[in-house]
Amino acid sequence: MFNSARLSVARRRRGLTKKALAERVGLEWRTISGYEAEEFEPSEAVIGKFASALEFPRDFFFGDTLDEPDPDTTSFRAMKKMTSGQRDMALGQGTLALQLNRFIETRFELPNAELPNLSQEPTPEAAALTLRRLWELGELPIRNMVHLLEAKGIRVFSLAVDALEVDAFSHWKGQTPFVFLNNLKSTEHSRFDAAHELGHLVLHRHAAPNGLEAEREANAFASAFLMPRGSVLSHAPRFATVPVLVQLKKFWIVSVAALNYRLHELEVTTDWQYRTLCVQIAKLGYRTSEPEEAPRETSQVLAKVFSALHEEGVTRNKVARELQILPSELDQLLMGLVLTSILGGRRPDSPCQGQGRAALRLVE
Repeated sequence: MFNSARLSVARRRRGLTKKALAERVGLEWRTISGYEAEEFEPSEAVIGKFASALEFPRDFFFGDTLDEPDPDTTSFRAMKKMTSGQRDMALGQGTLALQLNRFIETRFELPNAELPNLSQEPTPEAAALTLRRLWELGELPIRNMVHLLEAKGIRVFSLAVDALEVDAFSHWKGQTPFVFLNNLKSTEHSRFDAAHELGHLVLHRHAAPNGLEAEREANAFASAFLMPRGSVLSHAPRFATVPVLVQLKKFWIVSVAALNYRLHELEVTTDWQYRTLCVQIAKLGYRTSEPEEAPRETSQVLAKVFSALHEEGVTRNKVARELQILPSELDQLLMGLVLTSILGGRRPDSPCQGQGRAALRLVE
């Protein structure tokens, strides 16, 4: 039978209101509302129009009701800048990611979540230090945030919303944490977003993750987690200039702006130096375009999964068909993973640059 809930998911995944969808398929918005409210079913011809307008296979609209992220317990970074349509697109992709994750977990044993509840720590900085101690990271730079999160049981996916206003989001689904990162942003900014969402996962699991105070805490956690106090103080420059920061930021793989803020927060630089550097960074365009950007981080788990599937004869197209989505939709979830090498029969290189490898075992 036609599943009205899936029509709603597909519409929101494309960021469309009921009125906008109605205009695309030549119907009244009240008709779309009726379909989604299960007041009546669309004809075969109308379902075909939905499939074409929303870029989903016809079969998608006849599957079981999908598990969806709870908007009330989902953390959105920079939520104030988003439109409701962008938020719906992100949550729609989160719904498809839950479906893909279920597909993967029926075939592979992925790492279990190792995230403590740090909500009782006195400050976000203390929470960051505690997590580094529990994960035995010391004060070393984190070479790859995506690999670290995956090794600790966090499912990491791309956030394919063509808008810089949507930075990242995270949520818990049962005992499994998820993080979505926007690949339009620089590697350094994406790493900070990953650490920010990690902060929400360990600080706000049992509380509302949105709001100014929660965002401030997640930012403070991310700054301390990526740039530990002792490490920054031991490498602090005698006199901070933008060129010096550009070179120094490579040690922690953070943005110039984030390093400038951290140096000021730790009183390495004065208020005047900090403000002067802020102006210079803005004039150089380094707030939106990171100088000497680090290599893009991709998923280690997804690379292993799709390589193993390929060896079993399960292609990317077969996975998409089983999920009842287009291959292009699947690609948008895969953390920038290049599938050409997998399709060609070769294993992609996926070295874990730093802290731990994500264990992956085929379920017999």
